[in-house]
Amino acid sequence: MLFAATAYIIWGLFPLYFKALQAIAPTQILLHRMVWSLLLMLCVLAWRRQWGWLRDVARQPKVLASFALSAVLLSTNWFIYIWAVNNGRIIDSSLGYFINPLVNVLLGYLLLGERLRFGQWIAVALAACGVAWLTWQSGHPPWIGLALALSFGVYGLMRKTAKLGPLEGLSLETLLLFPFALGYLGWLTLHHQNAFLSASATSQWLLVAAGPITAIPLLLFAAGARRIPMSTLGLLQYLGPTLQLLLGVLLYNEPFGQDRLIGFIAIWSALVVYSGEGILRVWKNRELNRPAAPAINES
Repeated sequence: MLFAATAYIIWGLFPLYFKALQAIAPTQILLHRMVWSLLLMLCVLAWRRQWGWLRDVARQPKVLASFALSAVLLSTNWFIYIWAVNNGRIIDSSLGYFINPLVNVLLGYLLLGERLRFGQWIAVALAACGVAWLTWQSGHPPWIGLALALSFGVYGLMRKTAKLGPLEGLSLETLLLFPFALGYLGWLTLHHQNAFLSASATSQWLLVAAGPITAIPLLLFAAGARRIPMSTLGLLQYLGPTLQLLLGVLLYNEPFGQDRLIGFIAIWSALVVYSGEGILRVWKNRELNRPAAPAINES
């Protein structure tokens, strides 16, 4: 539980990191995140001597194509989040991760043919009402939150059916993105537009830190997810967007008036219904599977 909770807390504090790099364009932050993440992944793989999967994947074009698509989705999610944080839209980005569990449920229903239980339908309907309210009161859909939820939801769906584990999968995704990131950074350097070269030493170290800051919570999450029940993991996942929301409201003074609060309350209600229904179902299954007490022989 400590591993998973630490991962979500780190993700929840991400706005502090990206705000510290606000002077650098989101595109360039994304490029450095790709490059330094790969270098760290290679170090971890070398330490664990875990290279055999690369030979197997190289012979499977369909697997490579699948991970190329998931890499595009992951980089899209990263870019939207970085842009949102550095343009004063932290609350909007937190919305995306609040509704992400419900988007996952809906994607499972639409794409995998999974059946939704009654409580899940209620949760999805409440969340839809919250999104509709936010759309009505602002005059446009909450595009940032929806884009983050959909991109990460589809990414999670692809990774759910993938053949590689978290470490190997992220390594392959960053490996596929690396040539484009390095090429673009080279082009920026030739045209004297590489912000890394003119940035302060603090900003340069922060950009290099994008590798461990990206990889460490993912590895902690993978370690925790293997050891605790999904019901517990489902509750812990709200730590991240809650911290993001608090940072946006309390530290960065983003507007969060009554109209916006009503939409968030509808979405929080959906999450309460969704989580409560899941916990109740797990409890009922445990009760059904609990072995009966042995009969007492009174003779």
